[in-house]
Amino acid sequence: MTPSAGTPAAEAAATETFGAIRVLPGPGEVVGVAHPVVVEYIAPVVNRKAAERTVAITTSQSTTGEFTWLDDATLEWKPTGYWPAHDRIEVRAGGLKTEFSTGAAVVSVADIDAHTFTLEVDGEVVREMPASLGKPGFETPVGDFTVLEKQRNVVFDSRTIGIPLDDPEGYLIDGEFGVRVTWGGVYVHSAPWSVDAQGSANVSHGCINLSPENAEWYFDMVRVGDPVTVQA
Repeated sequence: MTPSAGTPAAEAAATETFGAIRVLPGPGEVVGVAHPVVVEYIAPVVNRKAAERTVAITTSQSTTGEFTWLDDATLEWKPTGYWPAHDRIEVRAGGLKTEFSTGAAVVSVADIDAHTFTLEVDGEVVREMPASLGKPGFETPVGDFTVLEKQRNVVFDSRTIGIPLDDPEGYLIDGEFGVRVTWGGVYVHSAPWSVDAQGSANVSHGCINLSPENAEWYFDMVRVGDPVTVQA
């Protein structure tokens, strides 16, 4: 739990800055409902608990969450579950302030065994798409993720996951409509080469393959911070 903005605890804590230099999301941004709050400091923070007490979050609904230190100078706070959709959030941290908004609750579920990728918007299923996920030896990781970035054009290079180009599994592909869900290289993306397998077999190197039409539609629908769940 964090102290609510405007309480004596929050106001007292906010007098200590700990060298906070940036709070994300930035002012005016519209993000997905799973987007974390990130506080960056100019130097390593020794008293982490005291720094955490400077973080005060205000939403239209009571929202709980937990802190994680990504490194000695970067603090992350994630809500339990999701932020309220279509809401404005105010964050005060280390003497800094930001206000950002959430969009619709755009929630995606990739089902490995069913070979599907389903999108819900504000609790309503709007499209179930045939998909192809990671083949044996290159399985798509199971778990809860968030959209980290969107790349209209992206180069998929097997060397980034340790596979030489001259390996039978090597590849160097100019891809489109890439929606990154892990920094390790898992994307939802257009894969015209696997359309025949989408909906029936898993043939990728770990990414979630969609048809060009579905990938473009999904790319246009999601924001950074939208949740993506992969299930078996």
